[in-house]
Amino acid sequence: MSPNEPIRIAKVMAARGLCSRREAERLIACGGVYVEGEQVVAPGTRIDPDATITLDESARKQLREKVTVLLHKPIGVVSGQPEKGYVAAVSLITPENRHEGDRTPLTLQASHLEGLAAAGRLDIDSHGLLVLTQDGVVARRLIGSATKVEKEYLVRFEGELTAENLRLLNHGLYLDDKPLKPARVVRLNENQLMFTLREGRKRQIRRMCEQVGLSVVRLKRTRIGNVMLADLPYGKWRFLAHHEQF
Repeated sequence: MSPNEPIRIAKVMAARGLCSRREAERLIACGGVYVEGEQVVAPGTRIDPDATITLDESARKQLREKVTVLLHKPIGVVSGQPEKGYVAAVSLITPENRHEGDRTPLTLQASHLEGLAAAGRLDIDSHGLLVLTQDGVVARRLIGSATKVEKEYLVRFEGELTAENLRLLNHGLYLDDKPLKPARVVRLNENQLMFTLREGRKRQIRRMCEQVGLSVVRLKRTRIGNVMLADLPYGKWRFLAHHEQF
């Protein structure tokens, strides 16, 4: 594709980090997007990739109102789509379940739950920090194929861990016949490890441990990027503060 070949406006907006493609299409449909001062009304419109894009106040307000929530997901709760007999993480986002220490000047509204979805998974047998967001830019930053955001886990295990197997946990294992990216795995004490990963394949840590003869007893996610679980109580949630960035 030529550098100056017209590109769909939603793709350009997403590439610039203005919003997700889906959000761009919605803002265009509402009449809130302008290219070189001209209103764009068709989501399929193609524009010069270097064109000036502006949003009117109504569009900017819609983007500002999108919320991101941090939840200390309990064991037994599923991150994404609810499964029969299990509780979905989003169902825990209620006024009564909000962390008392949340100092953000927001009141939970019904609109905050519309489109609120987990940005990444945390398996049903694990607990710790889970991000739920309405913001497509945040979601893409955390779960896109090119994400570089670190995720940190505390892992309590059973089994004999050798120096060679610790080396393999850091780099050298495969899952589903594909090599894993280098990780940072540090032994904290006799039966506890700290994993720092930049990818999140299904049940990755548990499967990595199985390959070196270890059994995971407890798994807790403590950090995503620069955002810490910290003192967020088990099962409680809070809003992401304006000064926090992943």
